[in-house]
Amino acid sequence: MIVSILLRLFIALLILSLIILIGFYFRGAFRDRVKYRVKNPLKPDEPEFPYALASTTNSFISNGVVTDFWNQAADIQQARLDAIGKAQYTINFETFFMTPGKRADDFAIALAERAGAGVEVRLIVDQYGTKDISKQYWQRLRATGVKVSFFNSFNWKAPLDYAGRTHRKLLLIDSKFGLVGGAGISDLWDGTQKDDDTQPWLDVEMRLEGEIIQLLEGVFSQHWTFEDCTANFSKQKFQIAEDNKKHHLMLVVPGANPRIRFSPIQNFKYNSFICATKRIWLASPYFLPDKHSINLLVEAKQKGVDVRILTTSKRSDKKPVYYASYEHYGKLLEGGVEIYEFQPSMTHAKLLLIDDIWATTGSANFDPRSLVHNEELDICSAQPELVEGIRDTFEKGFTQSKRITYDEWKKRSLIKHRILGNIVDFFQWQL
Repeated sequence: MIVSILLRLFIALLILSLIILIGFYFRGAFRDRVKYRVKNPLKPDEPEFPYALASTTNSFISNGVVTDFWNQAADIQQARLDAIGKAQYTINFETFFMTPGKRADDFAIALAERAGAGVEVRLIVDQYGTKDISKQYWQRLRATGVKVSFFNSFNWKAPLDYAGRTHRKLLLIDSKFGLVGGAGISDLWDGTQKDDDTQPWLDVEMRLEGEIIQLLEGVFSQHWTFEDCTANFSKQKFQIAEDNKKHHLMLVVPGANPRIRFSPIQNFKYNSFICATKRIWLASPYFLPDKHSINLLVEAKQKGVDVRILTTSKRSDKKPVYYASYEHYGKLLEGGVEIYEFQPSMTHAKLLLIDDIWATTGSANFDPRSLVHNEELDICSAQPELVEGIRDTFEKGFTQSKRITYDEWKKRSLIKHRILGNIVDFFQWQL
């Protein structure tokens, strides 16, 4: 009797495994990945560099100026609330992650107050990323006049499409200025919800003005699903156009759930690595490079480029992903790449600094979800104030981090890192 039950369980498990394997096969899990190679790459200080990078990555070229920059979790939350409070006509906000708590409550109060004052408030939230927020929360917002759209709700007609998420964080006020960054609406950022992570998270947000805002209005409208699908452009753009001398060239990299092989975000980051001549500083809380990106970073280091990675420690909010990340350290460390694990708390900043000339930040992590699955939004600019802000954030992060050595990596755990880490890594690339 017991043998018969065990046999049936084994057969059921085998059938389930085959179904999963076939599903991964049809999703392209075993296809060859794109390898980026460039002959005669442009240097980051050459005037043609941003245009070449934009054309190969489907990025938008615009003009704008960073008028403020924050790298403290509490400052980011307050900056968003202050921006909402200044709205007179429109508020457009798109985000991925929200959890119940003070931050979410303060956010709702601010939006409801402006909606009550006659401001048109449109909110796009990811259906999966906000699953912990109650229906009553959204009902109360809608009752005040806030329009809420859930991005990519589950559809039984196309269940695999549910893997596509919007990971963008974009707040636009009156078509006049906007805030772009990577922080969610959650008390996790204050370090109050986990026993091993009691300090505020490291994250960044920037305030933008200029013609780029008109472009970002269009990016927001891509995901707006109500019948009124037009952005509310204001006459501010005419005033902005006359004042372009104060503005800087900016690239908008809107990673869109890629089809087959091309990923704008991945292409942008990899080609930036190839073109770097002096410095590659990369920050990502979830750091899951593939073999090709590892090779690009090691090759850059061998050419004399200062290559450093800033990522989270075991205080990560997704520990299995941390173990998978740690598995990738080996070849990088052996090749001389410096890897720093932020110690005080979780680091959630997504940063890229190339040669102290081009700085990139936004929502995209250096992991398969951001590179090949999610809808993302990064901004790249050579504006000195942005470059300085991102460089200072890196230096702040490095001084509060532990540098991992190759000898230390070789002593990693068999169960957590080698076994669990590799299992998680495989599924991360597919889901």
